[in-house]
Amino acid sequence: MGISRSSRHKRSATGAQRAHYRKKRKFELGRQPASTKLGAKRIHTVRVRGGNLKYRALRLDSGNFAWGSEHTTRKTRIIGVVYNASNNELVRTNTLVRGAIIQIDATPFRQWYEAHYAQPITKKGAAKAPAAGDEVVKKSNHVQRNLDERKKDAKVDPLLEQQFVAGRLYASISSRPGQSGRADGYILEGKELEFYVRKLRSGKQKHAHNA
Repeated sequence: MGISRSSRHKRSATGAQRAHYRKKRKFELGRQPASTKLGAKRIHTVRVRGGNLKYRALRLDSGNFAWGSEHTTRKTRIIGVVYNASNNELVRTNTLVRGAIIQIDATPFRQWYEAHYAQPITKKGAAKAPAAGDEVVKKSNHVQRNLDERKKDAKVDPLLEQQFVAGRLYASISSRPGQSGRADGYILEGKELEFYVRKLRSGKQKHAHNA
């Protein structure tokens, strides 16, 4: 039996069984899940209806992630899957799917922030004195005025700052790796970040209690 996406086998809203009046059709077909894993990039192409192509990512190790509040996007390394609302098995096996909460490398975003605002992103970084060998690059008045203007708005969420200290950021995958062959998404911020941090903490406490 092939995988089918038809709903003719489903019962009606009142619970009645529907009559079988035809066999499965090609346009109702479904395919095996991609189950994209973490690893060296491997993508297969699949020829689909209309002669179009889908890109089935079997393994991925990086993606483009947007930092919404700063209006910037950077390509970065995916470290691992930390939470999935649908199934804990997808966390254990590091399976990349849309909506999965993952950890990504914070380095590209830290480098961008420090270049854009000309100041360290964390208090820990600000405390470090510059090395003796480092030369201070002289900036023109125009550039300095721009930087001073930017620094007025250079505020980072305390939860996000903690993650920058650790070098890992929580992000959500918003693309569909099994369809587009990409694992792109956005960094979690604000209320959404607070929600998932609470979820992760409560999950850890449950595991500690059961152990």
